[in-house]
Amino acid sequence: MKGLTSDDVVVTGLGAVSCLGAGVDAFWAGLRAAGSRPEPPPGLDDLVPGALSYRVADGVTEAGRYGRATAFALHAARQAVADAALTDDEIADMAVVIGTAAGETSEREAARDGGGADAWAPVFRVASAVGGELGAFGSNISVSNACAASGYALTLAIDLVRRGEARTVLVGGADAVATVPLAAFSRLGASDPVRCRPFAADRRGTVFGEGAAMLVVRSAEAAAGRPVYGRLLGSALSCDAHHPTAPDPAGDQLVRVAREALREAGQEPADVDAVIPHGTGTRQNDTVEAQVLGEVFGERLGDVPLFSLKAFIGHTAGSAAAFSTVCAALMARHGAMPANIALERQDPECRVWLPQTGPTPLTRTNVLLNAYAFGGNNFSLVFGGEGR
Repeated sequence: MKGLTSDDVVVTGLGAVSCLGAGVDAFWAGLRAAGSRPEPPPGLDDLVPGALSYRVADGVTEAGRYGRATAFALHAARQAVADAALTDDEIADMAVVIGTAAGETSEREAARDGGGADAWAPVFRVASAVGGELGAFGSNISVSNACAASGYALTLAIDLVRRGEARTVLVGGADAVATVPLAAFSRLGASDPVRCRPFAADRRGTVFGEGAAMLVVRSAEAAAGRPVYGRLLGSALSCDAHHPTAPDPAGDQLVRVAREALREAGQEPADVDAVIPHGTGTRQNDTVEAQVLGEVFGERLGDVPLFSLKAFIGHTAGSAAAFSTVCAALMARHGAMPANIALERQDPECRVWLPQTGPTPLTRTNVLLNAYAFGGNNFSLVFGGEGR
């Protein structure tokens, strides 16, 4: 990559486990298959009456003493470290920052029901387990603030590198489907009975997914001479605390966070090639986010393609922002955005462009991505590819 500066934070390795399969190749192939996607989507399962979920296939991750979320994280972490070709010394010096909304909630549920799990095992042990298994002795941080968790983790990783506290950080998110959140969303009437359909006129809620997405991010100095996917140009976060679950309908904080991420990245809205929205499929979230993007991009909104990632893998909770960042890195690597899963009818209140034939070429490969969470936790990041 040309023009690296001393404060650049670059991505050198990726890993992913989702309902599309294990590995970034399977992830990318699944995203590119929108035009030929079978129905129902892969992994779609009904674990709780009235609440569908996108499940990772059995056998994708190795069995062990950890729960599903940690097993997903370990699998994706090993992929990312191998992809970055880190040496043993670099791994030993590496920091680990992982976001998760629920941690090992499914294992706690099994313990409650007498399933033999360790009732006293810490719920939020994903980061420590990954660091311990890999032999990473740098800072070890778990982040849990609902569905923005891995977004906040990415911001922490950027700060660790820019402040010189770490040269290499393994950062990402992991979550596993559990019955309690599924049942809660079903009870709230916020689960779509068909599939995850962000921005569709007849959407009825979200559909949860599971898995893990991991990235190896490094300082420009540490990454010198290594292949890179792109840069984490700038990020911003806030907590507006408007409501325990609902986004602020005015969207003011969301606009400010997106603009601050662009400002930190040294980019203007005109420099953005594509957007990966939070896009959960809930009626209020999609409508508010479409309004926010209209404020950010103005008259250009209809010319900025959006990629509706959750339509493919569901709402992966605390790992959602990490999955979006892995997706942005792959879009930058391939210079194109895959086609979206076709909507029967787009919500006329969501005046965003969702290309449903593709791929859509990207020139600069600057991608804005968002993650919003319960409690008003908001996050935006600008990923810059080699076209910058």
